[in-house]
Amino acid sequence: MPMLSWPPRRWLAALAGAALFTLAAGIPTDVVPTPLFTRMTPVQWWNYPILIATAVLGGLLIATYVRAPAAAAGMGKTAGGGLLSALAIGCPVCNKLVVFALGFSGALTIWAPLQPALGMVSIALLGWTLRTRLATERACPVPAL
Repeated sequence: MPMLSWPPRRWLAALAGAALFTLAAGIPTDVVPTPLFTRMTPVQWWNYPILIATAVLGGLLIATYVRAPAAAAGMGKTAGGGLLSALAIGCPVCNKLVVFALGFSGALTIWAPLQPALGMVSIALLGWTLRTRLATERACPVPAL
């Protein structure tokens, strides 16, 4: 079933899923500002496009699970893509694992330059997963109830 022929219920799920992805990745990284957390480094310009792309792809992926089930293909890539996105847009010195592994200066000199690439990998994983889900749905359609 092509996305253009999705029922309104699926598009609503995509919108809600995109909002969920935005909050799940944006709040802990403080790209979506809240009084709960303050970043130690400023938000970079590229954090916003990665967050938006992740949210859109994540919302569309969630919508593929609504009312027209397909084979459970790509869930690992979905989780991996979402996690990589959060790591990509997060404050490099706020991530305790990164600081533990690389130290404070390593987080800024080694990890921070890798973050845009991690963001692109996360988008690629989510895109691949969406493509796989949609292809599976077209190859083996299930009649609507």
